[in-house]
Amino acid sequence: MRMEETARTFFEACETGGGWAACAPFCHDGARFHCQADALADVTTLAAYADWMKGLLTPIPDGRYDLTAFAVDTGRRTVVATAVFRGTQTGLGGPAAPTGKTVASDYAYVMVFDGDRIAGMTKIWNYGHALRQLGWA
Repeated sequence: MRMEETARTFFEACETGGGWAACAPFCHDGARFHCQADALADVTTLAAYADWMKGLLTPIPDGRYDLTAFAVDTGRRTVVATAVFRGTQTGLGGPAAPTGKTVASDYAYVMVFDGDRIAGMTKIWNYGHALRQLGWA
């Protein structure tokens, strides 16, 4: 599978709540994760992040993404995807009882490859803005 196809398939699996089970075939074991967001401060592997995303769809069961850009930098073995996460908190399991509030949160994934699989990913996300939209902060 080409780098672009792998990144697209991983992105879809992660963003639709497939968890690590669905994402693992596209990543190296121990693939790292980084995000400068307090909500994800303890999440350091892609495995933990993929499962975090799966869990996010419990309080936001209609969570979905709108892909806004997708770029491949073959020289740097990097793929960048930008999107908007949208949904309404109607489910239980978040930091508060269901608020009925919606979120439209911009974010970017910077996926770094080693060979044909993802070795690490950085998420760029204004989590504070997203939490305020949901009524969680």
